[in-house]
Amino acid sequence: MANRVESLGDRTSLTRREFTLEAALGILAGCVITVSDIACSDSTPPTTPTPPASAPASDVNGTVSANHGHIAVITGAQMTAGSAVALDIRGNATHPHTVMVAQADLTSLKNRQAVTLPSSTDNGHSHTVTFTPS
Repeated sequence: MANRVESLGDRTSLTRREFTLEAALGILAGCVITVSDIACSDSTPPTTPTPPASAPASDVNGTVSANHGHIAVITGAQMTAGSAVALDIRGNATHPHTVMVAQADLTSLKNRQAVTLPSSTDNGHSHTVTFTPS
């Protein structure tokens, strides 16, 4: 087979393969492809998704003054519930203390405001607990 380098315009005949290729390209050249989104075809302007009213509350760890093993944590569920909480901060200590967390304190924590509360007096002493949301 001879090595042919000639353009289609210079020749009067086409091979079957060349004809098929040219015919397919000719058909495709006449096609117009239209992509439309039915939801966008009306005159309603696009909307932005509405963000949730507020992010779910996460747990807030308290810092206990003069600590010797107490652990103070207000859970996200307790903040979301919004009811006053009697928080037991015994943790790893050998005696209990209770911190009373009012509804207003929980609201402050949900609003990312620090709250400082006293503990009950047990075993001859008490603590101050500071909750600082991040």
